[in-house]
Amino acid sequence: QVKPQFESRANTNYRVFTAIEYRTQVVAGTMYFIKVQVSDADYVHLKVFQSLPHENQGPSLAGFQTGKTRDDPLTYF
Repeated sequence: QVKPQFESRANTNYRVFTAIEYRTQVVAGTMYFIKVQVSDADYVHLKVFQSLPHENQGPSLAGFQTGKTRDDPLTYF
């Protein structure tokens, strides 16, 4: 659901966009840290905020890190 937000902010388009791993952090909603494969050897880390259900808002891209590899640890940022 955040692929269009990411592509717009990163100013690029990806044919491959597969979530590989994720972590969560509970805040006033949930913060997801997601490792996404965008090509054979390239990965990005996304920080996605999902507000509480009563707020009726979809997930929003809060930040991202590019230039990652499959072996890079998924950390909070």
